[in-house]
Amino acid sequence: MATKTILVDYLARVEGEGALDLQVKDGRVTSAQFKIFEPPRFFEAFLRGRGYAEVADIVARICGICPIAYQMSAVHAIENAFGAKVDGQLRALRRLIYCGEWIESHGLHVVMLHAPDFLGFPDGITMARDHGAMVKNGLAIKKAGNEIMQLLGGREIHPVSVKAGGFHRVPTRAELAGLAEKLKRARDLAVGLTRWVATFPFPDFEQDYEFVALRHPNEYPFNEGRLVSSRGLDIDIADYDSEFEERHVAHSTALHSVLKRRGAYLVGPLARYALNFDRLPSPVQSLARDAGLAPVCKNPFRSIVVRAVEMVHALEEALRIIAEYERPAEPSVKLEPRAGVGFGCTEAPRGICWHRYEYEADGTIKTARIVPPTSQNQPSIEADLTAVATSILDQPDDVIRHRCEQTIRNYDPCISCSTHFLKLSIHRS
Repeated sequence: MATKTILVDYLARVEGEGALDLQVKDGRVTSAQFKIFEPPRFFEAFLRGRGYAEVADIVARICGICPIAYQMSAVHAIENAFGAKVDGQLRALRRLIYCGEWIESHGLHVVMLHAPDFLGFPDGITMARDHGAMVKNGLAIKKAGNEIMQLLGGREIHPVSVKAGGFHRVPTRAELAGLAEKLKRARDLAVGLTRWVATFPFPDFEQDYEFVALRHPNEYPFNEGRLVSSRGLDIDIADYDSEFEERHVAHSTALHSVLKRRGAYLVGPLARYALNFDRLPSPVQSLARDAGLAPVCKNPFRSIVVRAVEMVHALEEALRIIAEYERPAEPSVKLEPRAGVGFGCTEAPRGICWHRYEYEADGTIKTARIVPPTSQNQPSIEADLTAVATSILDQPDDVIRHRCEQTIRNYDPCISCSTHFLKLSIHRS
């Protein structure tokens, strides 16, 4: 019996650190364990006893790349518990700041983190020697997203203007008009970027995922909607626990989220796109088709194209909101704390981010629960790794290593968020 081990101490171009153990026997992968070994961060525990007004600032610290996702899910849950409704221009501004997060997150991932895999470069800096214009364009798109977050949130990282009920401050029409020209330029760059990534060499690989995402009656989802799946699930976000459960696994500090009846599922761009293609404006649908995408894409390696399409949509949506903006009389609606339970679920760049809070009568938190996107995708990541590695076991170990890293980067995983890669070991027998 021969055993062979491949070690990759750290997986580059993802957020956080982890490891992967591949067990190989008789020419096939019998086990792929995606190990999260970052320590738990205890956000759910130290939210207990805090006032509701503190929540948005605390949960923003869960992630430096997608703080809006945590803030939006949290404020929706607070308002749900207290019976408040935010609509009109305040609701539009929430959608706008979420556009900013999608733009900056997708822009960073597409160009700097994922594109090098397809073009044979170790990183974005090296890739810039041959594709400097595209790298500059990607960074310019990311900057445009950051400027939306800066204007509406008060700063790019861990914004401080978001609050339950709305914002601490809302922008003027003139401030948003000044941003519009930059976003138009970024949109044109994003269209070109989409066409560029569509030319990449994609492995011939598909998986029969159960896609899960929010679905809204008439919008491509950011903040609101019902939880639906490609296999018939259609529930209110408050009923999440009736269909999903989190499980402890021995090889990871992060919980694995599964559908109780069917197991692994997939959230994120591929799921949103497949379940909401009809909610995209016609020009964006046409761009997707021109980029080689059907209304449903089951090839995770093509997720880079779907992310680019979503980035274009976020820029178009941001421009629409700005064009229709009228500054509201007040930056927020008044909240009246009461005892109860509230739920929030929004679409982070990487997929659904679900929150549940239970409150005392004075608005103090009794219990908090947060389910981030990456922990929901971990079983699907492991299934992809098993299938991908099995298909190339006759290749040299460095080829297997690279393809496994690329497979994980398809998900743009935020490992730091999910701790509640890549050290790679392949054991052959």
